[in-house]
Amino acid sequence: MTLNANSTTGKPAGKLYVVATPIGNAGDITTRAIETLAHADVILCEEHRNGSRLLKSLGIAKPLLELNEHNEAERIQEVLLMLAQGQTLALISDCGTPVFSDPGKKLLQLLYEMNIAVTPLPGASSLMAALSVCPFDLEEFLFIGFLPVKTDQRQKRLSQLKYSNYPLVLMDTPYRMQRLLQEVQQSFGKKQNIFLACDLTMPEEHLYLGPVDEILTKIQNRKAEFILILDRPQKKPF
Repeated sequence: MTLNANSTTGKPAGKLYVVATPIGNAGDITTRAIETLAHADVILCEEHRNGSRLLKSLGIAKPLLELNEHNEAERIQEVLLMLAQGQTLALISDCGTPVFSDPGKKLLQLLYEMNIAVTPLPGASSLMAALSVCPFDLEEFLFIGFLPVKTDQRQKRLSQLKYSNYPLVLMDTPYRMQRLLQEVQQSFGKKQNIFLACDLTMPEEHLYLGPVDEILTKIQNRKAEFILILDRPQKKPF
């Protein structure tokens, strides 16, 4: 299916900009991102509160429309109609680079199928920030992202990964950081070498490097936005 122009007005279809925003430090936003948000007709945001806070900090007043995991399927038709009418839309997440571990995949799939233009505006990314300061050999690595929520499924997934030949990149919510480290220790061994990047770009930013058992004693129930990188697992099958 192709949607190149509005059938009534003949106006070309609009464009969606996928705009990266700061992951913590408000200064980490590009000039291009600010210009795009200022010129967009509507801004799609993950949560209205966070989107509104960002725009207010930039001195930008634009309509906000929530698009998240709870309403994406229903909201897509509304978004497609705006694009068909020639409007320019910008998609932002609560922080960092949109769609990467955030809502928006269903929308992008439809836009490509309908030949509606999509343009990425690169910027802050917790993954790239963590990789850039991790001392492990990361010429090749496996991005695992979020593990399942249920304990048995998490254990099964980690069990599948403990013989990997590559470093592993894991994410989770702040309140599950300690739990994830404990699970890694159980599955990979207490001397598994890890790199833990916490609250990147924020005043409380901290980087931890060493065996997982030692890092567990240092975080002491801390909750933080984090990226966890495991060096090549030491366990090998018999």
